[in-house]
Amino acid sequence: MSKSQPHTLLCTIGTSLVYPNLSNLTQEKQTDPIRAALAQAYSDKNWLAVATQLHQINPSDRLCGAEINSVTDLLKQGIIEKGYLHLFHSETDDGAAIAQILQSYFTQDGWQVKIHCVEGLRDDDPNLFRTQGLRNLAKLFGERVRESRQNYTPCAINATGGYKAQIAIAVLMGQALDIPVYYKHERFDAIIPFPPMPVALDFSLWQRASGMFMALSRSNACEPWKDFSEDWDERFESLVNRVEIDDEAYLELSATGQIFHETFRSRFQVLKETSLPRAANNREKEQPKLGDHGYNQARNFVSRFLQEVTDARSYVRYCHSTYWNPDLSESTRFRLSGRDVQGIYSNGTWCVKFRVVTTVEESSEFPVVVADLNDWLEAR
Repeated sequence: MSKSQPHTLLCTIGTSLVYPNLSNLTQEKQTDPIRAALAQAYSDKNWLAVATQLHQINPSDRLCGAEINSVTDLLKQGIIEKGYLHLFHSETDDGAAIAQILQSYFTQDGWQVKIHCVEGLRDDDPNLFRTQGLRNLAKLFGERVRESRQNYTPCAINATGGYKAQIAIAVLMGQALDIPVYYKHERFDAIIPFPPMPVALDFSLWQRASGMFMALSRSNACEPWKDFSEDWDERFESLVNRVEIDDEAYLELSATGQIFHETFRSRFQVLKETSLPRAANNREKEQPKLGDHGYNQARNFVSRFLQEVTDARSYVRYCHSTYWNPDLSESTRFRLSGRDVQGIYSNGTWCVKFRVVTTVEESSEFPVVVADLNDWLEAR
């Protein structure tokens, strides 16, 4: 495989293969035996047979749908190489069926294919589509891009299929994550490229607030605004949606916020290795120090977590608890507190806060440490 050409392709999926293509095929009298067999396979909901019969038709034929047409042209024009194909489908029965057909089709063509259901991406619930579906699409894209970079497999996005909003998210993700995006118009043969563009986003803003972004990114999380009020920056407003629950303000990431988070989390994997402080030597490493707070039955859980933090990161010397509340729940995360790194650990009923003592020597290293600890927590 060429190192310069992408051979990991992220592909959004629409419904053109079924509506109107295969659906119309079953409603018309077929004299061509290949098309008749294809219509029968579709009527029987035999997706493997549908994929097999589609191979009897020219892949550039519009009957094959936007995804097969576009991937065929991307290969034919030498824009990509055959390798890994990720298919992102809506959370609908039609989306799942089309994904299965395409998975079988491209697997028979020699691709290594994986399908991904984008939770919340459904056209019967506009609010869910906006608040969760598009966010989850951005999140899945970010995960796959990080995976491809870790495996040194060049990546591209095929944004031809799917809802218009899906295509917009795909284009913005590609430009933010510095990967090419391609689109094939259904009426023309030309592939339209959306090359990576410089995106003016504030990396330091993400590093300082990485704990908030990690917390809001977890499983469509909706968190109390008061938990983040002390660190609030007005620039966050365009990255979140505010919702009211039981007369209390809550935050959730917007689709743009998810892209912002995925962009910088991906960049951070590359940049952090040269930005983290030195490792602590054996004399500097110490056991957790627990303040005199009682802790009820949680003392062992707290001590183990503080020790886990110390062991997990070479630059952490030790952790020292500074606050305990047996009746407060708060998002587990790390944050900057003045010139200290503060950890917050909660099991959902109680909360402990602790100082993370590190080998940091320059003030510029504190945001990097906070982001790295939050990144570790997310992967833990």
